[in-house]
Parts: sequence; structure tokens; C-alpha cells
Amino acid sequence: MIPAHIRKMLLGGESEVLDFKQTISSAAKIAKTMVSFANHKGGTILVGIRDNATVSGIRSEDEKYMLDLAAGFFCKPEVSLIIHEHEAEGKTILEAIVPEGPSKPYYAKGEDGKWWVYVRVADQCILASKVTIDVMKRRSGEKPTKLQYTPLEQQLLKAIEMQGRITMPEVCASFNISRRRATRMLVNLLSIGVLRSHTTEKIEFYTLA
Repeated sequence: MIPAHIRKMLLGGESEVLDFKQTISSAAKIAKTMVSFANHKGGTILVGIRDNATVSGIRSEDEKYMLDLAAGFFCKPEVSLIIHEHEAEGKTILEAIVPEGPSKPYYAKGEDGKWWVYVRVADQCILASKVTIDVMKRRSGEKPTKLQYTPLEQQLLKAIEMQGRITMPEVCASFNISRRRATRMLVNLLSIGVLRSHTTEKIEFYTLA
């Protein structure tokens, strides 16, 4: 028998808050999924589940060790992890719950030894842009964002209202400003909730909130 809440997750499929892993062969790779959940609104990793939502079972206790290793040494700050073990169809599976992190952004140590920030978009872990990282830092900080609208911010908001959306390159080109200045302006507007960020595998764009 499969526990009822696990069966419900399997029927729903992978999503922004659920990921299936048949096995865990790399702490670095699973850390990427963990930080994407911690940087979002939390999520669950089901280990011993194939991509098609069928049960394969875990191979050994090494799976738990890899999860703990990833959370403690391949995530910065350390990611809180709650692991439950279940029996499903005569096999053992793991339910690894990653709560939303209180200290965003969270970084994952890649196989190249560098630290990267990932966010969860649909059922994918996407590398975060500098704008997204800066917004996380701003929102996690103690100081509130104060913004005085200049004609430039007003023109930007009007342009987005007319076009529906805008990208970073479009902001730089339309207003003839540097990427650094455009980043600062977007981060301010995103931090106070005036704009909303939309990330895909290929592009990040911004709309009015």
C-alpha cells in the first residue's frame, strides 16, 4: 500500500513544490533542487520514484546520507530538511521535505566548486538572475526599501503598462541606461511589490504586479 498523501502527490505529478528522484547519485545535484525549494515556498523531494511517478524504491541507506550531506554541506546557508521513510508497494521510499527558507538567497555548491542560486519554476530548477538574487537579499534585510519615484521610474511603469511586459535588455535600450542602473531600478520596484518577476529557462521579464 502507498500512504494516501504520497499517492495524492504521485497522481499530481512533479510541480513547483514536488520533485521525483529515482536515485541520488550526487549531493551537488540534489542540493540544486533543495535550494530552489528553499528560495521559493518550500517543497518535497520523493526519492525512490521514477519520472513517470511509479515506485522504484531506494537502493540503500546511502540515499539518506546523500540527502543530509547535500543539505548540510552543499547548501549555503544550511537547508532544513525533514525526512520520512515510507513503505510503498513493498519498497522503501523517502519523503524529504524542504521548508521555505528564512534566510534567502540559498546557494548550492556546484560540481565546479562554485556557489549558485536556483529558483523553482514549474517543475524545473532555474539559475537565478542577479535581479532575483538582489531582490531576495533586499527582502531578507532588516531595512525597508524606500523609493522616490523619478521621471525614469514613471516612464518605465508606463512602458510596461503599454507593452504588458519588459525585459532587462529592453529597459537598457529603451531608456539608454547601463545594466547596473537598470538592475537597481528593477530591484527597487520588485522589492516594494510594484513589479512582478517572471522567470523561464530562456528569459526573465517583468510585469506590473
